Amino acid sequence: MATPLRVTVWNEFVHERTNDVVKALYPQGIHAAVAEGLREQLGDAVQIRTATLEEPEHGLTKEVLRNTDVLLWWGHAAHDQVSNKIVKRVQKRVWQGMGLVAMHSAHASKIFRRLMGTSCMLRWREAGERERLWIVAPGHPITAGLTGEYFELEHTEMYGEFFDIPAPDELIFVSWFEGGEVFRSGCTWRRGAGKIFYFRPGHETYPIYYNPQVRRVLANAVQWAAAAGSPYIGEGRNIPEPLNPIANPLQAHEDLHR
Repeated sequence: MATPLRVTVWNEFVHERTNDVVKALYPQGIHAAVAEGLREQLGDAVQIRTATLEEPEHGLTKEVLRNTDVLLWWGHAAHDQVSNKIVKRVQKRVWQGMGLVAMHSAHASKIFRRLMGTSCMLRWREAGERERLWIVAPGHPITAGLTGEYFELEHTEMYGEFFDIPAPDELIFVSWFEGGEVFRSGCTWRRGAGKIFYFRPGHETYPIYYNPQVRRVLANAVQWAAAAGSPYIGEGRNIPEPLNPIANPLQAHEDLHR
């Protein structure tokens, strides 16, 4: 793990330039608000850069990803505009150990769907209703610093079950909404050596990324998602020489493996 943690916050940066409500809430972009929150919570423990859709290679060059320990991803209006080549590049880095934090509507991003292998679709409603996020994994590093058994967001977009994702390795938060729905709103998975966290809050027309509890969760998730453990080897390797003698080896058919 690098010290400080090298974090890249990616945002398509579309609504903030085209919608007056979003522009007023996030004048520098959602990526800037998320980066600000991480600096506020983690200080010198992180080194942060941002990247957006319209930059060359979406700001996610091989060099940038090679020097990223954790990537945060926000998208909504332009999922289809993300290059498949870049998605494959990000996927490979996750396999190698780069952490990924997918925020809110990133559930429908190409990279999240590719890593999950499912549609990742859900039910939604935008009515500005109250959301209560119940902590169902107390003691987990992602919940560090949160007090009580839940926290609330006054106005949110509703996401409801069924959420078409693989069963999470860990379920951290379950949301209840004022309109009655529930949702698995904080989930973790591992893919290769990489750790993935999906966190539901964050619709662009509400000031959710200024909320101190949301900022705390994202900061915790960055620290949790950083690579740990042995190196990842994902390629097939032919090992013609055994570690121990084989008493009665059979004839090899190497032509079948070409």
